[in-house]
Amino acid sequence: MKKQVLGVKIDDVNLNKATEIVESWLSGKGKHYIVTTNPEFIMTAQRDSEFKKILNNSDLSIPDGKGLRIGTDIVCNTPGIDLMEALIKLAEEKGLTTGFLGGRGEVAQMTANCLIKKYSKLKVTFVSEEPNVMLSGTKDIDLLFVAFGHPKQEKWIFENLKKIPVKVAMGVGGAFDFFSGRVPRAPLWVRNLGLEWLFRLVVQPWRIKRQFALLKYLVLIWRHGH
Repeated sequence: MKKQVLGVKIDDVNLNKATEIVESWLSGKGKHYIVTTNPEFIMTAQRDSEFKKILNNSDLSIPDGKGLRIGTDIVCNTPGIDLMEALIKLAEEKGLTTGFLGGRGEVAQMTANCLIKKYSKLKVTFVSEEPNVMLSGTKDIDLLFVAFGHPKQEKWIFENLKKIPVKVAMGVGGAFDFFSGRVPRAPLWVRNLGLEWLFRLVVQPWRIKRQFALLKYLVLIWRHGH
């Protein structure tokens, strides 16, 4: 299950297995954090040793994106947004508490509102854009979703998880934008073709700079394999 891509750990698990792992944590003791490793994460890790350490010490590093399967032995594709929704469903079923931290322009609150409409029994006990609010003391939270963008969100979780009353924390990047309805997600057939990145580029043209990371990743993978 545990593999490496350019020195970065990947837990090569599908959505169901990842959900099962997190469910087992939630029924026990201890604190855990999840990272959604994709090619952009791996490229950041090549120049940021602190970030690489955080990824490699994570309790679960899911393979987020079909790009990881190119030139590697990674089998699964487990998008972070899909795992987040699976955990939201689990939280509703088990009566677990959830929290939403980050985003901009009240998107965290919008996300919570939209998810409560979809999952009417979901317990949301924390919503804020400001990390200091979380650090100042809150009620216990089973699942905390953090949307500061990488690597900031992973560094914040790693630094603060022991200080906050949270069982499982997950960095979710731009997922709040999708769940709140602020940004449309690619249709399923587009995702199945592995072209979600292209759809997002059309919707958010500013992401073009971030796509260069994918090109650099592919070049590095090719060089590593030759």
